[in-house]
Amino acid sequence: MTQPSHQPTPVEIQKALGGVDYPATRDSLVDTARQHHADESIVELLGKLPSHRYETPADVSKDIARLR
Repeated sequence: MTQPSHQPTPVEIQKALGGVDYPATRDSLVDTARQHHADESIVELLGKLPSHRYETPADVSKDIARLR
């Protein structure tokens, strides 16, 4: 049986974004995830977020939920 592609959990995403100074842009979120050597699925997901300022981690989570 083939395992479906991994959907990052909110905890995994926030761990990858540890140390982000909010407000933050989508690009700074992607850069931070890469600096933390996050799984490529997390980097790709963050790259699909709308390009605007995120005031809090909750704002990031809300937009990620809209993508799914």
